[in-house]
Amino acid sequence: MIQIFYKDKGKISISQSLVFLDELGMDDVIWIDLFSPDGDEKRAVEAFLDTSLSSRAQAEEIESSSRYSETETTISVNTNFLIPGPDEYSMEAVSFILCEGIIVSIRNVQLRSFSDIQRRIQVNSRLYPTGYHVLIGIVENRIDLDADMIELMSKEIDTYSKKVSAGKDVNEEFLLDINQLQENTMLVRENVVDKQRMISSIMKSDKFPRDIFPKLSVINKDIVSLLNHTNFSFERLDYLQNTVVGLINLEQNRIMKVFTFVSLLLMPPTLIASIYGMNIRLPMLSDGSGLWNFFILLVLMIVAIFIVILVFRKRRML
Repeated sequence: MIQIFYKDKGKISISQSLVFLDELGMDDVIWIDLFSPDGDEKRAVEAFLDTSLSSRAQAEEIESSSRYSETETTISVNTNFLIPGPDEYSMEAVSFILCEGIIVSIRNVQLRSFSDIQRRIQVNSRLYPTGYHVLIGIVENRIDLDADMIELMSKEIDTYSKKVSAGKDVNEEFLLDINQLQENTMLVRENVVDKQRMISSIMKSDKFPRDIFPKLSVINKDIVSLLNHTNFSFERLDYLQNTVVGLINLEQNRIMKVFTFVSLLLMPPTLIASIYGMNIRLPMLSDGSGLWNFFILLVLMIVAIFIVILVFRKRRML
């Protein structure tokens, strides 16, 4: 699908017709948004701009040279957009090509940042006179969404922290939830760092209008604060993880202590029972008084258990 944002009598209009692109000039178009484009749409845009568009493989490259590049006529930017899910987050590669003040975006999934900017362009087109301003608007909106995600994760961390303090549901499953939240935090940080690299490359360029540089400085400061926040969140998660592991180990040690203590309690009675169970003549068994002998042995076992308990308590092992 293609969406063409062009100037029309002092306002911004939208067309989804590929044929309409032939009727427009370079000065009329501001933004061409390609959503899961087919071959015909790509070839039409390449013919209109007289340049080549990035492939999906190029968009997914992680090398610095492939993330941002400039030529005499075009600027290519490849970046990742974070997509939150119910449990896990994922990254989606997006490509931008800037040519003669026109921006072309290539993506394969619906992204809120694009929908928000498209609405803003229709409401107040003066804020987006060129494709450069559209790109900065998309990045700015993406940073705001990342800040919202970091805030939500902080609230989730607070919830986990309260559960740990109350000792509720602190088990292996709870530990896996903390680990998943750590993975999501790292993905958010990676996404923010990717935007920081892009902003840094843009600020070094002499092709962008100078009026957007103050906004770039503000965005860069926001990115630094978000990185500090993610670092703090990761440290909190690491602390929670260590605390949960410690609580689980304490619980396991308590269980092992109970089993060990029960085994020690049964050792003296077992010793007495094994001695009197030998097939030889023993005291209290030669006169035939079996019932009294049973009670005597039972009393001996109970006395032995109490002796073990007293010894352990005296040595503060219980």
